[in-house]
Amino acid sequence: LKNRFGPVHELGVFEMTGAGLVEVTNPSALYIGDRTGGRPGSAILAAVEGTRPLLLEVQALTVPVKYGTPRRTAIGFDGTRLALLLAVLERHGSLALSGHDVFLNVAGGAESEEPAADLAVLAAVAGSARESALPKGAVVFGEVGLLGEVRAVTDAALRLKEAVSLGFTEAFLPAGNAAEAAAFPDLAATPVASVEELLARTAAA
Repeated sequence: LKNRFGPVHELGVFEMTGAGLVEVTNPSALYIGDRTGGRPGSAILAAVEGTRPLLLEVQALTVPVKYGTPRRTAIGFDGTRLALLLAVLERHGSLALSGHDVFLNVAGGAESEEPAADLAVLAAVAGSARESALPKGAVVFGEVGLLGEVRAVTDAALRLKEAVSLGFTEAFLPAGNAAEAAAFPDLAATPVASVEELLARTAAA
């Protein structure tokens, strides 16, 4: 809720303790804990909420349909957007999901509505379907269009800085943001321009 004297684009995270509300100074660590990816169906999203960078774990589970129409269930992510991304994944990634239930969850009770979450959602779903994990210590972000293209997003440097500060060593990001990744020499950047390229780059991961 907006404070009448405060900006609408700031995000504060607080924890209720015995001494009252205490500010959480590192929300990313709160939401991902010691999880740094490396398991099929898991992708660490480098998000920005307001002006605060935030790392979130996106988890996906795909299972064969047992009863008629496949289910698409999302917690912490827009269900309509998930259905759209699954269609893009089938059409441009040649990954058949029409015979599978797909469940998506942003771990820790967090939510993400920004377009930059698209690429992490696709990476998590594809990882579950192919039983292939992203490299441990990798973050993902990028907007995905209906034609399968991966679009550049804002605040890429802010996202990458947060990832580096928490020990992440690799990033899958839009090709349009590749120049901003050059400022982080300790981070192995993998620019992708399309969904096909993402799947090809993560197939052997």
